[in-house]
Amino acid sequence: MAATDIARQVGEGCRTVPLAGHVGFDSLPDQLVNKSVSQGFCFNILCVGETGLGKSTLMDTLFNTKFEGEPATHTQPGVQLRSNTYDLQESNVGLKLTIVSTVGFGDQINKEDSYKPIVEFIDAQFEAYLQEELKIRRVLHTYHDSRIHACLYFIAPTGHSLKSLDLVTMKKLDSKVNIIPIIAKSDAISKSELTKFKIKITSELVNNGVQIYQFPTDDESVAEINGTMNAHLPFAVIGSTEELKIGNKMMKARQYPWGTVQVENEAHCDFVKLREMLIRVNMEDLREQTHSRHYELYRRCKLEEMGFKDTDPDSKPFSLQETYEAKRNEFLGELQKKEEEMRQMFVQRVKEKEAELKEAEKELHEKFDRLKKLHQDEKKKLEDKKKSLDDEVNAFKQRKTAAELLQSQGSQAGGSQTLKRDKEKKNFF
Repeated sequence: MAATDIARQVGEGCRTVPLAGHVGFDSLPDQLVNKSVSQGFCFNILCVGETGLGKSTLMDTLFNTKFEGEPATHTQPGVQLRSNTYDLQESNVGLKLTIVSTVGFGDQINKEDSYKPIVEFIDAQFEAYLQEELKIRRVLHTYHDSRIHACLYFIAPTGHSLKSLDLVTMKKLDSKVNIIPIIAKSDAISKSELTKFKIKITSELVNNGVQIYQFPTDDESVAEINGTMNAHLPFAVIGSTEELKIGNKMMKARQYPWGTVQVENEAHCDFVKLREMLIRVNMEDLREQTHSRHYELYRRCKLEEMGFKDTDPDSKPFSLQETYEAKRNEFLGELQKKEEEMRQMFVQRVKEKEAELKEAEKELHEKFDRLKKLHQDEKKKLEDKKKSLDDEVNAFKQRKTAAELLQSQGSQAGGSQTLKRDKEKKNFF
């Protein structure tokens, strides 16, 4: 019997029985709390928005501290993501906070691909966690989870509508991260303009199918406050680390020539609402949504790309081992097929190379025969020429000999006639 069938039977046969007395497993929640507190928590925030919207200031204000960081300029050639991790302690609870900021976002003339580095960064964190999960020896209890739990999307207080860059980026991110849109530096526009701007933003998000994070209302303890706060999205916030004395209290505020804007005054901005929803009420839900929704979607798509499935073609349960065996057999079949194709290709190339070599050999033989015949013809011509020259030399020698003989005979005849004339002259006298 398969393990899934056994588990199904056990679940169907579960009965409720009363206890005769106190057992003690009601202390499990306390055990979980103590264990969680001892291990600490992690929370990762991604701040997306144009340079100069007060992202760093708002983080300092939210966590009531001063995070170290270099101010960004408007001269970045592209979008870069800068990640910083801090260890925070409040009472006996430790929090490992990671803040990721988008440096240079929206500063380029061509903003078409500004969202890509952000998407790649989020996917890289999912991939790192998935690789840790797939290890044989896993250490997830000590692994630093770098997956993004919340994305604070900073919207410029234009008072008109969302920019196309904002819509495109949020659309690309809504299936990968919990997006909480906020209107940055909301004291730059009037109350009436702000109300209309919120309505306009909400309408554009709905019309373009952008899914932002909704505070959960299924838990009765927080259903009322979360339902109320969902109606206030996007939050209009102001950040400031400067404290001014207002009345008898020191409060975070921004001083202007026309008056003072109090950060924690709900009549001035939604900073308190954001802090309540992000940190004090829904931080754990953001972490859970990241794992159970966004990461699971990435994990499922990635495993399906690798060939793993939960059911076979007949929609029957398919175990991981069976999937592995099927994938392994498929891989071996493909490997053998590729090996045979490579062997055939190798044989074909060898045959082609042999044909090329034979053709080249034939051409060389033909060339050799042509050169040999040419050499023989040249040799014959030279021999004929040499014979002709030898004949000419022999004829010349014969003519020379004959000429010398005639010359010598003529000299002898001339000498005898001279002697005869001398003798006759002498006899005359």
